[in-house]
Amino acid sequence: MDSYSYDNKYLEIVSDILENDEFKKLRNIDHHGITRYEHSIKVSYNAYKLAKSLKLDDIAVARAGLLHDFFYSNSHKMDKERVTSLFTHPKKAIANSGKYFYLNQMEEDIIATHMFPVNLSVPKYAESWVVNLTDKTVSLNEFRKKFGYKLAYVFNLYLLFLINYMK
Repeated sequence: MDSYSYDNKYLEIVSDILENDEFKKLRNIDHHGITRYEHSIKVSYNAYKLAKSLKLDDIAVARAGLLHDFFYSNSHKMDKERVTSLFTHPKKAIANSGKYFYLNQMEEDIIATHMFPVNLSVPKYAESWVVNLTDKTVSLNEFRKKFGYKLAYVFNLYLLFLINYMK
């Protein structure tokens, strides 16, 4: 079981989101080798713990961190659509979140700016930066787990070519 499931304060803050049937649909969407649901929880919980230690608004961070990728997408998207989604999904996540949950100004900013610098919406709050950086860290770790062996293979191949070239 994940560590977040033992944190009663965190669960108190986000239980309405985790129990929402629409949010649960994220369990069916692949995201960096896991589900978007799992990714969102990792970002939310890690950002929540960091915000708490920095004495920031940990409630806004926990909730917006959970909702930062709350949108639906076609699993058979073409590459062009995947790239476009990098820029457009924060607005989709805000719109979708607003249908089911109240978002304050800070939470909207957290969701809207979580893709900075890929999109040019600069975070206004320290809390937005916490989720932004946590999302990048979690995503890189997920990519490493999903593609690590391929990256190691390519790197080793590159080294072999380099060594042979230097001879």
